[in-house]
Amino acid sequence: MFVLIVGCGRVGASVARTMLGEGHVVSCLDQNPEAHAKLGVGLAGEWEDDGGIFTVGAALETEALETAGIEKADAFVAATNGDNTNIVIAQIAQQKYDVDRVVARILDPARAHFYRERGMEIVCPTRVAVEMLEQSLLGSGSTTGGGTCT
Repeated sequence: MFVLIVGCGRVGASVARTMLGEGHVVSCLDQNPEAHAKLGVGLAGEWEDDGGIFTVGAALETEALETAGIEKADAFVAATNGDNTNIVIAQIAQQKYDVDRVVARILDPARAHFYRERGMEIVCPTRVAVEMLEQSLLGSGSTTGGGTCT
């Protein structure tokens, strides 16, 4: 599977390393060239040595998306630090490039709900954190998805 991840911060880079480790071809796009360093964390060699691809460019520019490989992507992850950007590029991946699997990270729970109700696959870390904190405070036992941070 060819996976394109836009936004190579802590979340995007972690997902990229996992997907690469699972044997997928992974391309990452980020406007900050220094984001490349996050991809190599925990790898024996360089990101590209393990088959990863890194492109510097703006998420909202179709030329950058195409250079990163969106036209051959089987899966697309929108993980920039901006909800609006993630919503727009996820829609571009779905509608213009017909990517099979598109997932967008949306921090605002209200927006996440709005777009989920319209068929977009959304991950809302804020909602997950609220639910975990509520479970902890209400004494409903162990929280799900907590685990350890790496």
